[in-house]
Amino acid sequence: MQIKDRIRGYLPVVIDIETGGFDNKTDAMLEICAITIGINENGIFYPKDICHFHIEPFKGANLEAAALKFNGIDVHNPLRMAVSEKQALNEIFQAVSAEVKIQECTRAILVGHNAFFDLGFLVAASNRTKLKNPFHQFSTIDTVSLSALYYGETVLAKAMRVAGIEWEDANAHSALYDTQKTAELFCKIFNAQSYS
Repeated sequence: MQIKDRIRGYLPVVIDIETGGFDNKTDAMLEICAITIGINENGIFYPKDICHFHIEPFKGANLEAAALKFNGIDVHNPLRMAVSEKQALNEIFQAVSAEVKIQECTRAILVGHNAFFDLGFLVAASNRTKLKNPFHQFSTIDTVSLSALYYGETVLAKAMRVAGIEWEDANAHSALYDTQKTAELFCKIFNAQSYS
């Protein structure tokens, strides 16, 4: 089975974005991670390639103190080695577009925990940077709904524990860690449901 045959021609890509607030039009995108999902010869999903960036707030971006306290991001820390929104998205979009082509998919679909939030920031940033976005503009696969169905939980940490996936609270709210764990959760749920 090829991945294009599993989700209506879409390539699933797990995304997590850490931000400076909740408004995707005014608040900064501060960190993003994208993990493409592969499928092996037995039809088993697995996390594949990772793209991860710390991002400089765009000019005039709002930064809410409560959001920064929640995610623990110090935007002035030079060790973040942050890049511009445009550079980060350009590299992610190129990698995703290449994988869409290799896998003969029609486009990418964003997989996320509260996926509408991440998609909103992704679309707003792609509009700001005027980059062609390879993701479906309104459809997502949300692991909140999948977790509610499979595990009776909607909070990511609780769903992980019920699913038997290792979870460390100290590493949460890092885009890299959350994306890796969400990818594991997505694959576990999809692998539990086979299609011929």
